[in-house]
Amino acid sequence: MDMPSPHRRFLDDVLPGMRQEPRIAGVAVAGSIAGGLSDIYSDVDLVVAVEDEAFDSVMAERLALIGSWTDLVAGFTGEHVGEPRLIITLVGPPLLHVDFKFVRVRDFAERVEDPAILWDRNGALADVLAAHPLATDPLDLQWIEDRFWIWVHYGAAKLGRGELFEVIGFLGYLRDAVLGPLAAQRAGAPSRGVRHLESVAPDEARELRATLCGHDAHEAGRAILATVDLYRRWRDDTGAALDHRRTAELLAVRYLHDVIDRPT
Repeated sequence: MDMPSPHRRFLDDVLPGMRQEPRIAGVAVAGSIAGGLSDIYSDVDLVVAVEDEAFDSVMAERLALIGSWTDLVAGFTGEHVGEPRLIITLVGPPLLHVDFKFVRVRDFAERVEDPAILWDRNGALADVLAAHPLATDPLDLQWIEDRFWIWVHYGAAKLGRGELFEVIGFLGYLRDAVLGPLAAQRAGAPSRGVRHLESVAPDEARELRATLCGHDAHEAGRAILATVDLYRRWRDDTGAALDHRRTAELLAVRYLHDVIDRPT
């Protein structure tokens, strides 16, 4: 695998200690390194496969184990992203962001992308992946359509109230959950929110600039309108057979215009 030299040195340093832990069945790397897209700013996303019967004991010792494998600067668990098996760390120097996700061998096949196996004690990890080919779920356009116009009304209400920081965050959410995935789909790229859009979908990324705003009510209103426009165009360009929420669309956009046109 091609990767920056600090990341390569980290893996060369950390793997020998992991091999010496008999409860660890193997290690894989995911994310940008596995996908061949890493640069000097990339995280290292490790998947640490643990023998099933030893999982609870390893979970109780994770920080201590990581500290024995590498120079641990700081680390915490990943409940805030819905993944309590994850330890998010800084290691070094040189500082690297490294995620250690501990999984049972039997759960190693649960994945959104194929990792690259770095070490496999008895071949169990390769067997698990071979037995469970990766299945990717397509973008659920109906799920988005069912929610989008309710979200637009929410953003308009916050705009009307003058909660501009809330509107800025709301626009970021819609880029991450709606427009970014639609842009990636248009470009034939994996959907990762707005990650890598500047490189994988440059035309769509340029259009997304219209959805940005500062702490200004006029800019915020313009950005919500731009978000609505992009969603309509990109949704319709998919050609998908959707149950369009026409009434919600009409009323939510009318409400948005009423808020924007209301004297301050």
